[in-house]
Amino acid sequence: MPDTRHTPRTPAWLAWFIGRLGYGLLTAWVISLVVFIATQALPSDPARVILGPDAPLESILTLQRQLGLDQPILVQYLRWLGAALRGDLGISLDSQVPVAQLLFGRLGHTLALLAGVLALVVPLALLLGVSLALRRDSRLDRWSLSALILLKATPGFLLAIGLVLLFSMPGMGWLPAVSILDPQLPLWRQWPSLVLPVLALSLTALPYLTRMVRASMIEALESEYVIAARLRGIAERRIVWRHTLPNALTPAIQGVALTLRTLVGGALLAEVIFSFPGIGTALNAAIQMRDLPMIQGVVLVITLAVVLINLLADLLTVLLTPKLRTARRVRMIHRVRRGIRPWWRRARSTPAQEATHD
Repeated sequence: MPDTRHTPRTPAWLAWFIGRLGYGLLTAWVISLVVFIATQALPSDPARVILGPDAPLESILTLQRQLGLDQPILVQYLRWLGAALRGDLGISLDSQVPVAQLLFGRLGHTLALLAGVLALVVPLALLLGVSLALRRDSRLDRWSLSALILLKATPGFLLAIGLVLLFSMPGMGWLPAVSILDPQLPLWRQWPSLVLPVLALSLTALPYLTRMVRASMIEALESEYVIAARLRGIAERRIVWRHTLPNALTPAIQGVALTLRTLVGGALLAEVIFSFPGIGTALNAAIQMRDLPMIQGVVLVITLAVVLINLLADLLTVLLTPKLRTARRVRMIHRVRRGIRPWWRRARSTPAQEATHD
């Protein structure tokens, strides 16, 4: 009889991740269906948009048949979904250019904007969060928390307008108020056009992530293993950076994921305010022109981006948590994750830590 004691087994987290991936794809499909039906219900006729308002009725009906607009909406959706799975998102009604081609260039600009925000916010939030946690309930801690709450309560468009008035007023002109990019030049050579959008988004994301890191650090500093490490005489610096911070990063990863999901929506507003050529301005122009293929393509890309962010955050949470990473059953992963969530939610909602998400 063969010995199966050492037979390698597929880790339970892999099966759990496959289930999460299926759930994310199902979510993207449902959203695509809802968006397609909603855009078809808009008071706009793509054939009339293409031919113009003065086109004869016969020409409009002929183009509707060519585009398949005379077919039932379910048939139209299945045709669109099949084409989208092949990477074909249709033709823009406004520019007569493939939607995928338009989104490819715009998406690169938006990703560069989000990368700049994360490169600024994440290290700064870690530094501020750890510093405030080590000085808990001090005067600096109280004043800093008050400033962060005030900054979080300020609408993003007011922060953007304030930055424009501060850095782009006549006579100062330190930074351009409008982010007009030259397609012939690489993006890194046009960095002044990125500064104001990056600052505006960073100011909206920094308060929440800083308070999340602070709350996680305080919870970790009060744990039993930290108390035991102090009793053993381990240096405080080593306790903070070698023991406390790695354990505090697990809930902070979920905070970064939530911040990134919020930034995806905030980037759309910032791009419109600063006329930044990203997917936000593309969506705004498509809505004004009733460009249905462009609207559907942008929403699909945003949906897939949010699903991907959630999957990566959940995967990192599992891989960084020993109980989840070494679990033998998928049910145990769900059970342990349910035990982890109240941990960081409780850390956020503790009055002494004042880390409630607004």
